Amino acid sequence: MSYESAKAAFADWDVDTEAAISRLKTVPISVHCWQGDDVTGFERRSGTSGGGIQATGNHPGRARTPDELRADLEFAYSMIPGRHRLNLHAIYMDTDESPDRDQIEYKHFAPWVDWAKEQGIGLDFNPTFFGHAKADDNLTLSHPDAGIRDFWIEHGKRTREIAARFGAELGSPCINNIWVPDGYKDIPVDRMAARKRLEASLDAMLSVPHDAGQMRDAVESKLFGIGVEACTIGSHEFYLGYAIRESTLLCLDMGHFHPTESISDKLSAVALSLPQILLHVSRPMRWDSDHVILLNDDILAMARELVSADLLDRTSIGLDFFDATISRTAAWVIGTRNMQKALLRALLMPWDRLRSIEEKLDFTTRLTLTEEFNDLPFGTIWEEFCKRMDTPTGLALISALTRYDESVAARG
Repeated sequence: MSYESAKAAFADWDVDTEAAISRLKTVPISVHCWQGDDVTGFERRSGTSGGGIQATGNHPGRARTPDELRADLEFAYSMIPGRHRLNLHAIYMDTDESPDRDQIEYKHFAPWVDWAKEQGIGLDFNPTFFGHAKADDNLTLSHPDAGIRDFWIEHGKRTREIAARFGAELGSPCINNIWVPDGYKDIPVDRMAARKRLEASLDAMLSVPHDAGQMRDAVESKLFGIGVEACTIGSHEFYLGYAIRESTLLCLDMGHFHPTESISDKLSAVALSLPQILLHVSRPMRWDSDHVILLNDDILAMARELVSADLLDRTSIGLDFFDATISRTAAWVIGTRNMQKALLRALLMPWDRLRSIEEKLDFTTRLTLTEEFNDLPFGTIWEEFCKRMDTPTGLALISALTRYDESVAARG
């Protein structure tokens, strides 16, 4: 089907495909650096991963240096239509020095900023509270030892300073997202004490204000992790209250809730109390297993809620999956494009008509319309979007991904 024919088919439903394409061009996705090297990072320190962080598989081609990772990202971005962002973790410094995490500075990440300027992209950031000897107890900001808490508080303060500098240098606010693995493997006797310590540590970390035009804080919850099955200190309820009280962003990670919970359902609920939201999009096949996202019901429902509830301008979309069984660059491309496809489908829905039907309590017509609408030629609109953004689709995309994967396979 030609684009003009598809455009006419959507117009019959009072849907403007040109408006949908134009809107999708403006939505950046923050691509996560840690897919490219299996969450290894480039610091020269030891510690267990902690918190259930693990990439499985041994597919050849893992990036081993910052330059290799940047090259992989450049290729991935060339396969993804639109202009996007990069989400860095603090373990991805690019320096000949070996600072501990309470000593990191902007200079240790300056090459990333130079590269981002060349690429014309924004940067987001994350303190790294795992993979360190002082996190091996799965306790960081809530640790009973004040010295360990102080170490991690200082780490968090420095990441905020670095993130603010990122935002200032690039002219785009950097989201600094805080997630800690803190919790207990078996049933604790004093959850309140641990949560009070976490609250006090966060207060200390966030005590220095930064320009919101340069840096924005986010806090991320989790249901449980490996080694903290009985109690996660930073639960959803803890961080929801904290984000509302302290005016931070709330990060909703698709893998951090019970498998029967829906992120799409939470969006409009938390948006009533929070001006901004951060999403970490992944696919929890078995809870927080972080598979490459598919164009499945969960992703489609989330995208529909973002568009239907008019939350796109209030929501930052980041990815969070890591799979070492397949090409890492292909994983970035497939996952990011699926997020965009879901958004495009949502932008192509006849929302005014659907709302009118629902307000009349005509649930039969609502169901009929949404099911019939699934037969419209979404794929043709996607192909047109990619064509305009000079990115391949179909067999051309597969060939490009295969050629690049073969070119880096010798890395081991």
